[in-house]
Amino acid sequence: METGMNRRIRFRVNSLFIVAACFLVISSISCSSKTGNRAGTPGPEGEARNVILFIGDGMGAGQIKAAGMYRAGAEGTLSFEAFPHRGYISTRNAEGGVTDSAAAATAMATGTRVSNGVLGVAIPGNGMPLETVLELLGRQGKRTGLVTTTFITHATPAAFASHVASRDDYGSIAAAYLNNSRPNVLFGGGEHIRQADVKEAGYTVVTDRDGMMRLNTVAETHVFGIFGNGHMPFEYDGLDDLPHLSEMTQVALRLLENAPEGFFLMVEGGRIDHACHANDTIRAVLETIEFSDAVAKALDWASSHPGTLILVTADHETGGMKVVKNNGAGVIPTVSWSKSGHTAANVPVYGWGAGAERVSGIMENTDIFQIMMKSGTRHGSSRRLKDQDRTILDGSRRPEYALLREKKYGTQDAQAGGTDAEKRLRTILDAGSKGQYVADN
Repeated sequence: METGMNRRIRFRVNSLFIVAACFLVISSISCSSKTGNRAGTPGPEGEARNVILFIGDGMGAGQIKAAGMYRAGAEGTLSFEAFPHRGYISTRNAEGGVTDSAAAATAMATGTRVSNGVLGVAIPGNGMPLETVLELLGRQGKRTGLVTTTFITHATPAAFASHVASRDDYGSIAAAYLNNSRPNVLFGGGEHIRQADVKEAGYTVVTDRDGMMRLNTVAETHVFGIFGNGHMPFEYDGLDDLPHLSEMTQVALRLLENAPEGFFLMVEGGRIDHACHANDTIRAVLETIEFSDAVAKALDWASSHPGTLILVTADHETGGMKVVKNNGAGVIPTVSWSKSGHTAANVPVYGWGAGAERVSGIMENTDIFQIMMKSGTRHGSSRRLKDQDRTILDGSRRPEYALLREKKYGTQDAQAGGTDAEKRLRTILDAGSKGQYVADN
């Protein structure tokens, strides 16, 4: 028979065993978090000194799933799928229809939906330029960059640094890059770009992987990578002497990291879309994997650079890809395609780092702009800009507002009064002159 003393001893021994076991489990989890996938460890939240946006053109849930199965034999295994914050975004255009890349990228770049084919101008609307996140953050002193596997004047990068009514107005897009927005880093295919114009604009030009890798990333301030004469090659076909997207991302980060006020960088896996238009599974999968590798490079960099926000999403889905069967690592999964064009499907969005907690649930594509501005704006003071305020701000460029821009505010103005629109305009213009982003609650 067990005595009371024995029961007490057994209880104490069992209690000590349970405590020790819990300690070992907790220690194991702690060690795992330090040595495991950095993507699963939330980055510091708050104000973002650096904002990095990855756009997989045409990359829907099916493309991501298929790429993970091919690379690792299981879905959920790409670099960004371990990010702590995730959701989905609606991709519709201004008319509520299926978007193209121009309208979708403009929505993310400016927070305003436009018609298909339009880049950075209010159509529908007054046709005035819509300031982009690249321009707004650049005005705060941040360096800026655009990286893509398409030619550099293609719709997605162009939406962040130009204002044209037609995405096919490549000459105006190139001129905007070189003369107006002037990103510090421009990497992509070289169609519609003249080296002579680029050099005259003060950019250092590189044309192959070796030249890019040899750059003095500390001394260079404006670099233009002109890689080939059109879109860059598919991963499947080999790149010869041209860089991979992951390498372009790595060098872009090194060029931008020395900026005292931080930077904004957009990286596009542009050829995912092209492969999906052709229902070309192997090329779509390999482009998506390289896109994931580019994100991994950024995550590795950001892990040692606090105050960095990384967002990963798509502009739209292409082809209606659905995975039918996982055939294991190294074997292309069996998939089905429903069409050769874009679809209206919601696309995934993933967030890591400063401000990434704002990524959740079902969101609008315009919310990407809001997240970047709220996270990346100085002092984190930005809030949503009302459509009517954006119209007033656009209208401020018109001649009839010249006197209002020049007016001195104070007692005289207070006595004179003024319409609500004029008062609101004054607030926006004053804030803009200070490099701030003003909006309502």
